[in-house]
Parts: sequence; C-alpha cells; structure tokens
Amino acid sequence: MTHIRAELAKAIPDMMRQTDKIRNIGIVAHIHHGKTTLSDNLLAAAGMISNELAGKQLYLNFDEQEQARLLTINNADVTIVHEYEGSQFLINLIDTPGHVDFGGDVTRAMRAVDGAVVVVCAVEGVMAQTETVLRQALREKVKPVLFINKVDRAIKELKLTPESLQKRFTTIIAEVNELIRKMAPDEFVDEWSVDPRDGSVAFGSGYENWAISVPYMKRTGVNFKDIIEYVSTGRSKEIAQKAKINDVIFDMVVKHLPTPHSAQKYRIPNIWKGDIGSPVGKAMMETNSEGPTAFMVTDITMDPNAGEIATGRVFSGRLAKGMELSVVGTKAKNRVQHVSLFMGPERLMVEEVTAGNIAAVIGLTDAFAGTTMSNAVDMIPFEEIRHVSEPVVTVAIEPKHMGDLPKLIETMRKIAKEDASLKVEINQETGEHLLSGMGELHLEITQYRIVNDYKVEISASTPIVVYRETVGHAGGPFEGKSPNKHNKFYFEVEPLPEAVVKAIKEGEIPQGKSFKDTKTLVTKLDGLGISRDEGRGITAVEGTNILFDVTKGIQYLNETMDLIVDAFKEAMNRGPLANEKVHGLKARLVDAKLHEDSIHRGPAQTIPAARSGVYGAMVTGDRVLLEPIQRVTVNVPQEVLSGATRELQRRRGEILDMTSVGDLQTIVAKVPVAEMFGFASDIRSATAGKVLWATESMGFELLPTELQATVVGEVRKRRGLKPEPYDAAYYSG
Repeated sequence: MTHIRAELAKAIPDMMRQTDKIRNIGIVAHIHHGKTTLSDNLLAAAGMISNELAGKQLYLNFDEQEQARLLTINNADVTIVHEYEGSQFLINLIDTPGHVDFGGDVTRAMRAVDGAVVVVCAVEGVMAQTETVLRQALREKVKPVLFINKVDRAIKELKLTPESLQKRFTTIIAEVNELIRKMAPDEFVDEWSVDPRDGSVAFGSGYENWAISVPYMKRTGVNFKDIIEYVSTGRSKEIAQKAKINDVIFDMVVKHLPTPHSAQKYRIPNIWKGDIGSPVGKAMMETNSEGPTAFMVTDITMDPNAGEIATGRVFSGRLAKGMELSVVGTKAKNRVQHVSLFMGPERLMVEEVTAGNIAAVIGLTDAFAGTTMSNAVDMIPFEEIRHVSEPVVTVAIEPKHMGDLPKLIETMRKIAKEDASLKVEINQETGEHLLSGMGELHLEITQYRIVNDYKVEISASTPIVVYRETVGHAGGPFEGKSPNKHNKFYFEVEPLPEAVVKAIKEGEIPQGKSFKDTKTLVTKLDGLGISRDEGRGITAVEGTNILFDVTKGIQYLNETMDLIVDAFKEAMNRGPLANEKVHGLKARLVDAKLHEDSIHRGPAQTIPAARSGVYGAMVTGDRVLLEPIQRVTVNVPQEVLSGATRELQRRRGEILDMTSVGDLQTIVAKVPVAEMFGFASDIRSATAGKVLWATESMGFELLPTELQATVVGEVRKRRGLKPEPYDAAYYSG
C-alpha cells in the first residue's frame, strides 16, 4: 500500500487540476445486487487490494457492522487512477448503500457526483430500489450508465442459452431506459438512455472479476458464447484475464460519464438558485479553481483520532490547510486543518483540493450534511438535499447510568450530524431522547454505534411507529379566541390536493413563510388545483401543509401575521388528535377580529387563539390518523411461495403484483410499517431461509377505520395525554 500511496501522492495533485481528466461517480443499486463486490474489483485496478481478494474482501465495507451484516451502511469514498487510450484519469468513486433504511446516504452522494454506475442483478432484474436510486440520481442531474451484474448466476442457475441471455439483457435494458425516460430531465431524455451498442451498458460478474461490453467484444474478439463456455466449465479465472472488469467498467465511465467542467454547466442551475452572473456563480459554471471557494458538504464521518471529517464536492475555488471558510447563511467561521482524499478506510493527505473534486476536510466543526461552506461572504447556499423518504420509526433512549446523560446528549448530537436521515429530539416534557429513523435496521445500527463507538451504555424502548394526522373532509369556519377574548381568528381546513403535496415533497414549493417569486408560485399552484385568488394568499408552508390568508382589508392583521404563522407551525407539528405531525392540510384564515392596541394582541394572546382556530376546524373536519406504508418486494423459489404470501397477508399486506423468472417468484406487496417489526426472522422461517427481500417507503395512507380509536388511544397514552382527544367545544374557549 505504501508505494502505491507514494506514487498517488505525486501524481494526484497535478491530475486534480485537469478537470477534463476527472470523473466523479457513484455506484448505486438495489440491495445485494453486488455494488461493493464490484467496487472491490475496481480497487484492484488501482493496486489497492490484491486481485485474489477482489470481490471477496469487501474492502469498502470497513465498518464492522457492514462486515457482520454483509451490507453497505455508509457511503465509502475512494480515489482511483485509470489509464484510457494512453491518458491517465482520476476517478473519485462513492460506493453507496442499497438498503432502503440508508437511502439518505445515496441522496447525499448524488449531490457530490456527476455520473452513476447503476448495477442491476441479471437474475433479479430491475427492482424497487433500482427505481429509487435512479430517481435520486436523475433528480440531481447525474448521468447513468448500466452494469448488469451476476451474469455468472444467470448462466449457472437459470441455464440460459446465448439467445435467452441476450433476451434477458434486452428486457433489463428496456426497463432501465423506460425509467430514465420517465424521470430524466427533459433535455437529456434521449441523450442519457443507455445502449449496449455504444458501450454505455456492460455485463459481467463482480464476484468472478470479469466484464464485457460491445466495444470491448469488437476490440478483443471475446463474445457471449465464449463467456457461457468459460463460466459453465468453471474457467472463470481465464475469462477474468481476457475480459478484465476494471478495464470494461472504467472505460465505460471515462467515455460516457461527464467531466466536472461539462456537468457543472447544467448541474449548478439545478442545485443552486443564486445569481449565475455573480463571481461565485461564474466560478462554479466554469469549475474555476482560482475563483471563490464553494464547498458542499455531503457527509460527516467521525474518526476516533482525527475527529469530524467533512466530505463533499468542491464546485469552485480550492480547499487548503489554514483557509477560513464560513458556514453560508450563518456567522460561523471554521479554519481548515487538513485536506485529504478518501482511499476507502484510509486517507491520502494532500496540499490542496481544487474545483471539480471530492475532498475530505478536518476542521469544519460547524458543518453538517447539506451545509454550504465558502469564503464568498454573500454566497447563497446550495439547494437543500431532498430525501426520498422520511423517518417513520422511533425509539426512546436513555442512559443506563444517569452520570452518562451529558455524554449521551453530545453523542446524539454527533450521530445526527453524521446521518442526516436520523431525527433526534429531546422531549422536554418527559425528558426522553427520541431517535427516529427509516426503519428497524437503521435504528439497530445507530444504537450499536452509540454503545460500541461512543461507549455510552443505553436502554431503548421497543420501536414505535410514527403516524401523521389529517382531516377526512372540509371543516370550519371555526372561531379561535384569545385568552383575553379581544382577538378572534376564523379558520377553515380541508385536505390539500395530492398533486400539491407531491410538489412540496419534490421541493417545487419551498418551505417557510417568505417566497421570492410569488407570481411563479401562484401559477404553479393554479396548475395543481388551487385557484389564483386563493394562491395569492399563500402565507406559509410547513411540512406538507399550507396556510392561506384569504381575508380582505383587516386592520392590524399584517402586524400579527408572523404570530399566526408561528401558531400554524405549532399546530402542524403537534396535531389535535394524538400530537403527531399533520400531513397534507390546507388551512385558510377566512376572517379575524383584532384589538386596536398592540399590547392586547401579543404572542400570549395571538398564538393560542390562532392555534385553537386551526385545531377546532380540524375537529369539525373529522380528524384521522395516517400510517406509514412500505412497498415490500420478496424473491422466493416456487416451492416456498405460499409461505411468503401468507406471511405478508398476516401483516395486513396487500399483494400488488406477482411475476416469475424461471423458478424465481417475485411478490410485490404494500404493508403497514407497524406490521413489519420482526419481519426479517419471520419471512426466513416461512421460506426455509430461501428468500431475498427489500422495502421501499410508499408514504402515508389512512389507518383503517376499525383501528383508529385503538391506535389514537395508544399514542395518546404513550405521550402522557388523556386517552380521549378533545372535542370542538374545548377549542372554542
């Protein structure tokens, strides 16, 4: 390793400045489709691990939990040098997780890269998470290429002939292209489709160290018949010498994925809403290393020796030891202590990292995943990274020894920085520390880290499902009165159109209460089913809920509006049914009566009155609970199919689709998250262990009527509330 690092240390600084010789790529796929095994082989190309161990060592799964569970939990970064057509190229590679619980890492990685190698298993084909990771890439304007992996399994297990193998490949390619056509930016729909003829599709086996593409076949004369013969007769080592996986994949990356210079021209306007004509805007569009520094932090990792390491993309300028950078949007300034490149579990120290590269930085203590760091004082931050799903499972955590309480609070602060998909909150009323994650596994891993990495002994509650509240139909107008009876607010509520909820989730409708371009926003809302008259009154967006002011000419209302917005936010974050967050609600302020003296309409009067108005309107609109739902995809052989379907149906699962490839059956079902606890061991028992399964968030759906009262009672009891929710009279003052 030492001599390789010495060579790299000499070669890399010069290569980092040649943006036409850089490729920033992510390896993305459904769980267990072979991303990390493939990454091993790509590392063998750089001489970082032996060819014998490539595909078996799982070098990038250096976390002990990753090795124990045989799955990728964290993003792992590595810098590789590859020779193509006589020139050397610098490839910054991020190996991402495939498990849905760690999908936030994929989303964040996509901000740092310009291209993605989408890995699809030849036996299983395109799966739920394949679609999710493609959506995450295309949303960030990251160009995909395709690697069809585990072809050795298709030959040995499915006994496919050259003709049937090609038919299988054609189906997978067509499905991937269909997804690209559906989700790619309009200007790239045709250009970004993958095509085996031009080499943007490769086929191979990450485990057996070989790969092939049409250009490679033409160049070397190796064809599919040869591949089938070698694999069928157990001569994989021979074919691995003739069709080197490293050459095929990296050649595809260099030829088909964009340079930082070309990618930033279309990516910057997509991920940054500042002035492209400003000095920092121009520098980013040109990938200019001499311009102001713009560094987007996509990941925080904790090194026991070095402390916090901020990893991210340098879009302009440079990062060097001693530089002072500001957290954009705040007054916090941090000094860079060390700059390096990740080489898997190790780091290569360098003097500086220039525009267009991915860097690891020590010293940015105020940064967290999603932070923009810059030395340009007036820079506007990058767009917020939008995650595909949100935390739906919560555990309450407390230290086993009360003396460890300060250490636990500090630890939870750190893990929240490391993993932006986790939500950490301290419930002031109960003193509980609540940890919310994407699923059972996500929380298990986090608890393991608190105990083993941070050395804090904890006890945790059984996992609790996170619900949402909404209304069944329109409610109100309802009068909310202030405690002094001098101020009155009248609210109406109704469900927000689904198209508007989707637009909020996609980031097309911004959060908050000040909107830069109200005219465009009103036009967008009009197209989504909210009239222009109503749209002009948009006042605040909180979560997936919108407040509209449709009043006319009410005196003193402008002076009071900030407090009304605060009350709306409170109501949306703690609903009137079970103190859960509210989802998909349209609230309309239709009238108000205000005291002429401002001293009588301060926060203590206005906030309770407006909040009661919203709550009361929700009561008259028939409050209901929504529960989180997951799409569950299960792959099993025919002989254990009935056991798998029974297990899903036992958990209130609804079978959506069933398909088969050879003897392998694929079941797609939707199942409530509340019914998924313990699923891993139960599905293995029901299928004698012959199962592969994965989950994907499907958002929130109405909890069945017969369960509403029971679940509401349980949630309220857990939160220390009276079992029965308050009626409308309670809120009328």
